Amino acid sequence: MALTLTAMTAMTAQARSPAPATAQAATQTQKPHVVVLATGGTIAGAGASAMNSASYTAAKVPVDKLLAGLPEVQNVARVSGEQVFQIASESFTNAELLELAKRVSALLKQDDVAGVVVTHGTDTMEETGFFLNLVIDSDKPIVMVGSMRPGTAISADGALNLLNAISVAASEDARGKGALIVMNDEIHTARDAAKLVNIKTNAFQSQWGPLGMVVEGRNYWFRDPVKRHTTDSEFNIDDITELPAVEIAYSYGNVAPTAVQALGASGVKAIVHAGTGNGSVPNRIVPELNKLRENGTLIVRSSRVPAGFVLRNAEQPDDQYDWVVAHDLNPQKARILTALALTKGNDTKELQRIFWEY
Repeated sequence: MALTLTAMTAMTAQARSPAPATAQAATQTQKPHVVVLATGGTIAGAGASAMNSASYTAAKVPVDKLLAGLPEVQNVARVSGEQVFQIASESFTNAELLELAKRVSALLKQDDVAGVVVTHGTDTMEETGFFLNLVIDSDKPIVMVGSMRPGTAISADGALNLLNAISVAASEDARGKGALIVMNDEIHTARDAAKLVNIKTNAFQSQWGPLGMVVEGRNYWFRDPVKRHTTDSEFNIDDITELPAVEIAYSYGNVAPTAVQALGASGVKAIVHAGTGNGSVPNRIVPELNKLRENGTLIVRSSRVPAGFVLRNAEQPDDQYDWVVAHDLNPQKARILTALALTKGNDTKELQRIFWEY
């Protein structure tokens, strides 16, 4: 039976066009490859009911299920996942920091990886993000993401946060900006962002403002980070095997010297003093810190106030005491930077330079 012209045209077009599955696979391989490293946290949490937005168990859902529940990621990137840890972030130690950073570093050395997303509990996300910002020698995007509500809750924020994070990590215009935190549609530098609100979804804020926003898969940038990071950093995770012991002593009205004395006796290499106001130190604590400094312990003067910065030789004669000021870094981030600086040496002038530059 002779074929009609319409039938012949249809058969020719069918022969020339790949099967839908083949075309979809070809398109997918052309998208940037983003690796999601899962560590646990609320974004992997589950509550007893949809009403439980603040009461839940963290670190329950594995990364494959997180990604399977978000098919929209296929529209923005070719995504693969690895379960590095499955813990709540308040339980992170230096050991987890080092292991995670080494894995991020190894992945970003691969030509086929465009960027890395780290799902993380929000409690210590700013510390992990800042650490990665300092030790990863790559200009590829490193994006930290979490959620304030478990995926089982009404109005859970994790799915959109994760989609946005993957979108940013896959973006060419996110390169060279260091480690980022993407939450609540905002893009922050991990250096500046801190968890300033609990319960609410706008948990992460920076006194200097976000770098930009991500809306419907598009990045809108408004500023760049100016402090040294990643490819411009003198710290490299490939050269670091352990972090020196650095602890934080918190100040308040009627504070006793007990904590400072105990930390000093434990043999820590440095103490970050989380002072009031402009990093103020009570008169009964100053002699205790000076004793420790005379015995070789570094003293870093920070502030428990979430905004502003500590002025050198204001409130305390830092030059006279041979102390260091943390500038605008909060105590927990000052601990991270001090520990890294100690891997290079323990000169206070060098440590102060590092705080000015990072």
